[in-house]
Amino acid sequence: MSYTALYRKFRPDCFEDVKGQEHIVTTLRNQIKAGRVGHAYLFCGTRGTGKTSIAKIFAKAVNCEHPVDGSPCKACAACKSIAAGVSMNVIEIDAASNNGVDNIREIVDEVSYSPTEGKYKVYIIDEVHMLSIGAFNALLKTLEEPPSYVIFILATTEAHKIPITILSRCQRYDFRRIAIETITDRLHELMGVEQISVEDRALRYIAKTADGSFRDALSLLDQCIAFHFGQELTYDKVLDVLGAVDTQVFSRLFGYVLAQDVASCIALLEEIVMQGRELAQFVTDFTWYLRNLLLVRTSDAVEDIIDVSTDNLLKLKEEAQMAEPETVMRYIRIFSELANQIKYASQKRILIEIALIKLCRPNMETDTGSLIDRIRLIEDKLEKGVVAAQIPAETAVPYEKSATETVSKEKLAKLPKAVPEDVKAIVSGWQSVVSETSMPMKQYLKEARLSLGGDDKLMIVVEDGIASDYFLKQEGHKELLEQIIANIVGKKVDVAIHSMPSEQDFEQNYVDLSQIIHMEIEIE
Repeated sequence: MSYTALYRKFRPDCFEDVKGQEHIVTTLRNQIKAGRVGHAYLFCGTRGTGKTSIAKIFAKAVNCEHPVDGSPCKACAACKSIAAGVSMNVIEIDAASNNGVDNIREIVDEVSYSPTEGKYKVYIIDEVHMLSIGAFNALLKTLEEPPSYVIFILATTEAHKIPITILSRCQRYDFRRIAIETITDRLHELMGVEQISVEDRALRYIAKTADGSFRDALSLLDQCIAFHFGQELTYDKVLDVLGAVDTQVFSRLFGYVLAQDVASCIALLEEIVMQGRELAQFVTDFTWYLRNLLLVRTSDAVEDIIDVSTDNLLKLKEEAQMAEPETVMRYIRIFSELANQIKYASQKRILIEIALIKLCRPNMETDTGSLIDRIRLIEDKLEKGVVAAQIPAETAVPYEKSATETVSKEKLAKLPKAVPEDVKAIVSGWQSVVSETSMPMKQYLKEARLSLGGDDKLMIVVEDGIASDYFLKQEGHKELLEQIIANIVGKKVDVAIHSMPSEQDFEQNYVDLSQIIHMEIEIE
C-alpha cells in the first residue's frame, strides 16, 4: 500500500479533532444542534488552519443520520461516503482552475436538482478569490437565494479580494493562526500514534517554523522523519534538515555586533553558509531573536509572550542588558528590511554581509537610531580608558559649548575675536565644521579651500559660480556658517568668502592654509 502523507493521514474527520479553532467549531455545532444552518459561509484564514477540513466535517454533520452533539457519527452511510470522497452531495471545486463564468453556470444549473440521498447538497469552493468578476456575478443570485437543500462554503486566504456583494450574503468566519503550543501538543500526540521518538524541543521548533499552519507543521515533520528514518528525531537533526541555525549562534553573532567585530561576523556567516543553512531562514530567525531581546529588555512579564525554554529565557535576559532598546530596534529595522530584499535576491550572502557591516558601523548611517549607537560606542571607549585623539596644545581650543548647542546672534556679537591660533585649530578640525552643516552648504564646504585673509581672517575660497553666489549673493548663509563655527569653538570668527575661477588660480594667488597647518602637526 502506498504511503500517505501525515497531513492527509491525520486530517480531522470530526469536530473534536479540530485544534485551535474552538470559536468556529462551537458556533457551527450549535447551529447544527439548533437546526439554524445557514445557506452560505465564508471561511477566511491563512494556509493550513483548517478551512477545508472544517468545511468537510460540516458537510458530513449536516447530512449525518445520527449526529452526536452536532458532530458527525462517522458510522452512517452518509458519513462514510463523504469521507471516502464518493458522495454526490458534497461537491468540491478548485476556483484556481475553475474560475470562469461557464464553470459557475454549471453549478447554477446543478443546484436545481435536489440531493438523491441525505438532506443537503454542499458546494465547497476553495480559493474562491480566484474567480473572475463575471463568475462572481453569475454566482451572486444563486448565493443569495439558493434552494433550501443547498449550502455554499467558500474558502479563501485573501478575503480582501472578495467582492462586497458576495461578503454581504455569507456568514464570515475568520480562522486564527494556530498557537505554537497547540501545534506542539498535537504533533506529540500524533508521534505517539506513529510510534516515532521525537524530542519535544524538535517538535516545538517545527511548530514555530510552521508559522501557525498545522498542515505546514505536519509536512515539515514528515520531511524530517524521512531524512532520519528509523532514528530518534532530535533538535539538531531538525535544524540540519530545515537548514536552520541554533540559537547559540545568534548569541555569538549579537556579541560580535556589539563589539563591532566585522571580521568575526563575516566568519560566522561563512560557517553558516558552509553548513548549508538556508540564509533567508537565518535572517528571519535572527530577527525573531532580536525581537525577543527587545521584549525582555522592555517588559517584565514576558514568559507567556516569548516562546523559549526557561534556560534560554534566562540567557536572553542577560544578553538584553548588553544593549539599549534603541540599539536593538535599529538592528531589527535593518534585518526586517533585509528580509524583504533577500526573498528575490540572487546574492543573498552579500546582502547579509552588508547588513552586518551596517550593524557594526553605525557611523555609516545618519538616522537617530545609528546616532544613539555611536554614542554608546563612545561611552564604551571612555569606560575602557580609550582617549580620543587630541589637537596639540599649541592649536587646542578650550571648548565652552558642544557643537549641538545654539549660540544666539546677540551672544555671537559679544564673543571675543579669534586669534590666529584659533583659526589654525579650526582649519585642522575643518571636517568637524563641515559635518555640522547641511546640504547644499556641506557640499560647497567640502570642495572649498582654506586660506588666511587680511586682519588674520579665516578665508574660505569656493568655486566661482553657484557656490560663490550661495555665500556672497544669498543673504544669511555666510552668517549661518559663522554661527556654526562659533557653536564649536565658543568664539566669534570673522569669515571672508572668496571665489576662485580655477584650481590654478588658487595655487597662484592664495596660501593653502590647510597644507601649512597639516605640515606643522606632522612635524610636532
